[in-house]
Amino acid sequence: MPDCRLRHPQRQKESGALSSLTMKALEFMYRRGYEVRRHPAVRRARMLAAHEVDLVIDVGAAVGGYGSQLRKFGYAGDIVSFEPLDTAYAELSAVTGSDARWSTRQAALGSAAGEAQINIASNSDSSSLLPMGSAHTDAEPSVGIIGSQTVRVERLDDVIDEFARPESRIFLKIDAQGFEREVLAGAAKTLERCRGLQLELSFISLYEGGMLVNEAISLAYDAGFSMVGVEQGWAAGTGQMLQADGVFFRL
Repeated sequence: MPDCRLRHPQRQKESGALSSLTMKALEFMYRRGYEVRRHPAVRRARMLAAHEVDLVIDVGAAVGGYGSQLRKFGYAGDIVSFEPLDTAYAELSAVTGSDARWSTRQAALGSAAGEAQINIASNSDSSSLLPMGSAHTDAEPSVGIIGSQTVRVERLDDVIDEFARPESRIFLKIDAQGFEREVLAGAAKTLERCRGLQLELSFISLYEGGMLVNEAISLAYDAGFSMVGVEQGWAAGTGQMLQADGVFFRL
């Protein structure tokens, strides 16, 4: 598969990698401020294969987009998705219903087991156990908190043996809208078993008390991981990058 990252279409034309029709389409997009590049999930799937990962723990699964990407780009191992919200969990269950190696749990993960109130955002992907900060609403005024729901909270260390074997090669993905610190605090023993880790990296405080990029990277390195990739996340209308995803593996 040719590398379709768009430095400038003319450079790819000179390399002979693209047809003239494809070149015209890329040039059209380029002039309007867009570029075409290989999906980050392709690179991620290759790294999972290289590290022989056979279990992906998907924390903050929403409606299953992350797991669906993994399947689309070749990952065939086990997936366990955690999602606490009723509406999102219903959609997630519909997506995973026919996949025998993809299971779901309706729960949030944190540092202590019990119950908590989750703040439901108008776009459910922004829902969080933490209060939404002013920087979030300033960057996206159309998104706000519209309600709350009582959800079950589990510690990953308490439940990991329900779906992981001692020999499982685990990749832990956490997308918890600022709550990543608490998820990791309840997963210290599980983290020792992980081959890789993916964390949402926030460059400014979008949720009150949420973990920022410097703490997230320090925690990952202190646990023995090295950063091998950064995937573009959310940017404000001003162009300021607010979040990205960091991918880490033991090297």
